[in-house]
Amino acid sequence: MVGTSGRASARTVKRPAVRVPRQRRENPLRRLRGQVKRAWDRPLTAYYLILGSSLLITVLGLVMVYSASMIKALQLSLPASYFFRKQFLAAALGAVLLVVASRMPVKLHRALAYPMLAGSVFLMVLVQIPGIGMAVGGNQNWIALGGPFQLQPSEFGKLALVVWGADLLARKQDKRLLAQWKHMLVPLVPMAFLLLGLIMLGGDMGTAIILTAILFGLLWLAGAPTRLFAGVLSVAVLIGVILIKTSQNRMSRLACLGETEPGPGDSCWQAVHGIYALASGGFFGSGLGASVEKWGQLPEAHTDFIFAITGEELGLAGTLSVLALFAALGYAGIRVAGRTEDPFVRYAAGGVTTWITAQAVINIGAVLGLLPIAGVPLPLFSYGGSALLPTMFAIGLLIAFARDEPAARAALAMRQSAFARKRAAVRGSRTERGPRRWNTMRRRVSARSSGER
Repeated sequence: MVGTSGRASARTVKRPAVRVPRQRRENPLRRLRGQVKRAWDRPLTAYYLILGSSLLITVLGLVMVYSASMIKALQLSLPASYFFRKQFLAAALGAVLLVVASRMPVKLHRALAYPMLAGSVFLMVLVQIPGIGMAVGGNQNWIALGGPFQLQPSEFGKLALVVWGADLLARKQDKRLLAQWKHMLVPLVPMAFLLLGLIMLGGDMGTAIILTAILFGLLWLAGAPTRLFAGVLSVAVLIGVILIKTSQNRMSRLACLGETEPGPGDSCWQAVHGIYALASGGFFGSGLGASVEKWGQLPEAHTDFIFAITGEELGLAGTLSVLALFAALGYAGIRVAGRTEDPFVRYAAGGVTTWITAQAVINIGAVLGLLPIAGVPLPLFSYGGSALLPTMFAIGLLIAFARDEPAARAALAMRQSAFARKRAAVRGSRTERGPRRWNTMRRRVSARSSGER
């Protein structure tokens, strides 16, 4: 009995429960941050950012050019889509240039540096010849091509300075000459001053500011010493101050900073009505095509102040979307310039990024009333074929550089091989099933007698 009860008592003894360790649930925000970080670090991220953001900016710009310019066209007794059709034609030509530039090898881009510079200087000299050059908006910087088409050579001068300056600095770096300040400045700075002088002969200070920003961007990427960089910057600022002081028009633009009233003689009319357009847009805007300021109140609504019309019709959401697209494009350009080992690619990508970013900041800053009105268009967005064509070629440069990265080349090769294997597998499965009979119904109909209907 004792043994039986002992065995029974032994059966009733409870064993300690084994604790299963709980799996720690990952923080959703941390997991999302990790996914975003992995996505940013992928080899083709810069390629997709440049291609996607530039195309979205261009397409949205076409929509806003049509919306902002239709009233202006009707006031000039032109079809409502007149400016849109011209911009669409320029975008189509620019798309061809973008594809060509993105497929060209780096050696060919470098070979085109001197011809592009010589052609730009030649055209900018032609602008100053009476009978060939023409003035638009008080600036003598256009060439009439016949009919409604005009050309602004200074826009192509930006692209020429970027490509030529990048090739020059890359060759000097290969020869280890950039450590000497003379080789860093000559002939880059004198050639840039020549372009600036030709531009300022026509009175276009806005384009001159962009060209100066490109020059400083190239010097910064080349590793110019602080004292040398500060010296060139001081000379540029001094020249700028003299040019502003000696022009009543530029002084009046500078006096319009922070103004909320048109002022005496409506001297600040454009700046103030740009603020009115942004303020009336609210969060989501008044609706596409429903702008009030474009009915003659806001000058240059489809060119320099198209961002104000975007804010009025698409609201804060639309303007922030445009800013986000430009930020993505700028980040991708900096990433391409920072990850390459080719000095030409680094200088050219940095120069293009400086050009587009600086021009966007100057245009948007003027619309917001934070900077003086410089008269420069918003890249890829504003109306103007002369500005759109070289900018899209520059975007093609960035795409070519992003594709040329070793990791990006490997990723593209893997995708192409995987796509080829998939197509081969699909073709193999089709041959095993036999050819498709597309004309089965026709054969059935023809096999019937003539009396069957």
